[in-house]
This record gives sequence, structure tokens and C-alpha cells, in this order.
Amino acid sequence: MLNQRDLRPKDMGRSDEQLIKLDNLIPLLAPYDKPGMESPLTDPKPAWKEKFCTSLDGYVGIDTLTRPKSKEEEDEFVRKFLSGLEKIFSDANNGVLQPLLLSFEYCAKCNTCSDACHIYSATGNNEMYRPIFRSEVLRKIVKKYFTTSGKLLGGFVGADIDVNWETIARLGELSYRCNLCRRCAQTCPLGLDNAILSKEIRKIFSQEMGIAPTPLHAKGTMLQIKTGSSTGLSKPAFLDTLEFLEEDTEEKFGIKLKFPVDKKGADILVLHNAGEFMAWPENPVAFAILFDAAGLNWTLSSEIMGYDSVNYGLWYDDYQAKKIALMQMKVAKEFGVKRMVVAECGHAHKASIITGDRMTSDRVPVESCLPLLWDMVRNKQLKLDPSKNNFPVTLHDPCNIVRQMGIVEPQRNILKAIAPQFREMTPHGVDNYCCGGGSGFAIMNYANFPEFRTQVASRVKFNQILGAFKGTMEDVATPKYICAPCSNCKGAMRGILEHYDASEKYNLQYGGLVELMVNALISMKKPFLEFLE
Repeated sequence: MLNQRDLRPKDMGRSDEQLIKLDNLIPLLAPYDKPGMESPLTDPKPAWKEKFCTSLDGYVGIDTLTRPKSKEEEDEFVRKFLSGLEKIFSDANNGVLQPLLLSFEYCAKCNTCSDACHIYSATGNNEMYRPIFRSEVLRKIVKKYFTTSGKLLGGFVGADIDVNWETIARLGELSYRCNLCRRCAQTCPLGLDNAILSKEIRKIFSQEMGIAPTPLHAKGTMLQIKTGSSTGLSKPAFLDTLEFLEEDTEEKFGIKLKFPVDKKGADILVLHNAGEFMAWPENPVAFAILFDAAGLNWTLSSEIMGYDSVNYGLWYDDYQAKKIALMQMKVAKEFGVKRMVVAECGHAHKASIITGDRMTSDRVPVESCLPLLWDMVRNKQLKLDPSKNNFPVTLHDPCNIVRQMGIVEPQRNILKAIAPQFREMTPHGVDNYCCGGGSGFAIMNYANFPEFRTQVASRVKFNQILGAFKGTMEDVATPKYICAPCSNCKGAMRGILEHYDASEKYNLQYGGLVELMVNALISMKKPFLEFLE
């Protein structure tokens, strides 16, 4: 096993059983700075080593990437990757080719991006996770196979890498050690984007080789196309869920809630992440309460692809992303709504609003819920009592909403109006760090990958949270609320708090923005947030 300081891109072709071991994670802040507050990282099981590619760092991110049974299988694996690699630099890669070429060709290797990467920082500056490391591996392979100088001169011109199953498999795994948060792109003095190269590697594996993590593809995209939801929530089950939530809301709060469903010609079609109905049903309930209180003309859809804003193709496969985007837009057009509003799901914001704009034509306008929610507060469409939220609150900025779309102020303005003890994380806004669950990590729960997500990818975020609540963490009687207006981010928060037992030990809570807003409604006779009961 190499000393991580000595690791070089060409080492990806070495025959080592495992290139690096994570043994230098940055310390956590108080109160998690005491001995015994964190479990040690574990080694991969022998069975995983035999079946999967654990030779990168010991973790299994791609559960469909299995070792070849023959030399012929290995050769075919490498051939397919090289074929896909050639294709991403062709005109067929529409909409991505120009930024890809710029990022591939003009990197000055200044490493400014490294300090911006939360995974690189969390691992004590491990070379493996330096943003340009995987990019350099890709450049070496391209130079070796697709340039005259590389073919003739090899290592003399930087084409010094052995390419075999292990090399390509490691590169595939390494593409899933990046949250695609694009903090590196924001800080690059040339405006280059190493995350786009990670995404392109994922695309080669999926589109050319048929290899993608099961939670993203088979149990994500394919399940959504078949049932209407990435959770497998079918139309009858969705309608039953809404009926249950209506009854439950009346029983708990005395509110006769009625979700408008399939309402033709409504002003707004609301798109929720279907995971909210399963894991955090209080979120769509809160949206319904607020929209009704503000007198909006809105609806949900029960049509297939109309009630789940998820589009996992955004992370790994452009073909699948476009397929979902077209199906979702078709529902909106058939309903005749004036606009679609994406609820609290960060990746759905980017998929439906930005990426979908390149993939669909004759579109219904698509908007974020956050400016709309701020308008409701600013215009006094809601009667609010901020004293109901008189406990420490901090805000997590979802990367796709804030850094990649520039929606920074609406959510802050709302919190300043409804949460007297609101405090910012450091840094925050467009400089904030990823939750660690981005790009699919939050749902990739195979083998030992949750350990990497929680203790490595989410490590800097957990320190941000601990820093925001400094001075109040050990006051167990006082709830401390992490406002995360994104379903994917909430999944990561849940993983962090469960792993560190932070809710039980320190009354650290998490949830969305709309739940806080409903909790502040003067009309609410009892707390909407369960931890206040």
C-alpha cells in the first residue's frame, strides 16, 4: 500500500491490493473531539475484495462493477471504456462538449481547486481525492490511446499508465468519490470544472458499459419509469398516501386538509421528491398548508412521472436524464398548468430547471419554490409568530440550488423573519460545503459505502454544523435545528445524526424550511415539529 503522499496518477495501473487507506481524517469539533466519540473506519470484507473493485481505497460504490472471469472479459471491458472515452469527445456529446474540452485541455494544475474540495480536506489532503487527480488519470489514458505522440513516445510525453481492468475499475470508483458539488469549478481561476470529468466517466460506465450503481439506475431511474416513482410508489399507493396524510393532519392538528390532485388548468403543478411522502411526509403536508393559507391555485399530479421530481440520470447518464425530463414535462403540458414549482429537492431543481431546459422544447415554465415561499412571507399572505421557533436554527445550502442556480437570499430572508436565533454556517451561501450526500451518495447504501459517505464525504459538513451551534451543543434541553431545504440533503443529515447519535445525545434535529414556516403559523394550535411536543 502506497503512502498517500507518494501517490501519482500513473499508480492507478499498479497491481496493489489497495492503493490507499484512509487513516488521517481531520478531527471533529467539540463535543465530538473526545476519545471514543467516533467509531474507527473498517476494512472491506474478503468477499468484497474478490467480487468488486476495493483496490482504490477499500470502499465499494458501484455494486454492478464486478471482476472479470477471463482475460477475454477483461479485454472487452477495457475496449468498451476506450470506445466510450472516444465518444465523449465527439459532437454526439451535445450540450457538454465545449465545457468538457475546456476543462480537459486548459487545466493549469495550480491546485486551487484542492482546498475547495470537502472530500480532499476531510481526508487530510489525501492525493487520491485531489480534484485534478482523476482528471489527470483520464488525460494520461487519452494521451496513450488517442494521440500520435502518446502512441509513439508513451511515458516520455506523460502517457505513462498501464491500462487494464484494475485501472479502469479504479477510475470508475473514483468518479463516485466526488459529490459533483462544483465547489472546485467555482474557485478555479480559469473557470474549469473537474466535476464534469467525473460525470463523464460515470456516463461512459453507464451508457457504454451498462454499469451504474443499482440505487441510481435499477432502483432509481428504471423503477421511476416503470411505476412513476424512484421509491416504487405507484399511482394507487400515492393516492392512498395522500388520503392517509389528510386524515392524519386532521387528527393531529385539527386541519381539514385536502390535497388538490389532477386539477386541470391550475396555476401551479407542484413537483415533490417522492421520497418525502415516504420518509418525511410532514414536508408535503407543510407545503399544502402554506399554499392553502396563501390562497394559491395549485395541484399535484397522480399521473405516472407527474408526482416525483426525481431525475437520477442527472448524476450518471444523460440518456436516462432526458427520458425522465421529457416524461415529466409531458404531464405538465397535458394538465395545462401555467408553471411547475419544484419543492424542496436540490437535484430536482437542477434537473427540471437547468438541465431540462437543454433537453426539452415547448416547455411549461419551471421555478423554484424558494422565491415563491419568500413572496408569501414578504407580502404577508401568512400570519406568522416567530417566537414559536425560538431555538437555534442554522441553514444548509443545497449545492444545486445555491451554488449552481444562485438562489441564495429567499430562504435566508424567510429564516430571519421566522427564526429569532438563526445563525449562519461558516462558510455559507455559494461558498457552503456539500452535505456529503450529493450526486447519489445519499441513497448509495451498498456494502461499506455508507461509512465513506458519513465519516468522510459528510465530515466537513458535520463540522460546519457543530461550529454553527458552538456554545449550545451540550445544552441538551434546547433543540438545535438544521434547516435543509432538499430531500437528498436531508437523507445525508439523517445519516450523520444517526451515525453520531447526535439527536439522542445533543438534541440536534433536522428538517426542511416549510416545516419551520408552518410551525410559526399563528393558526397552529400545537407545534408542527414533533421534537417540540
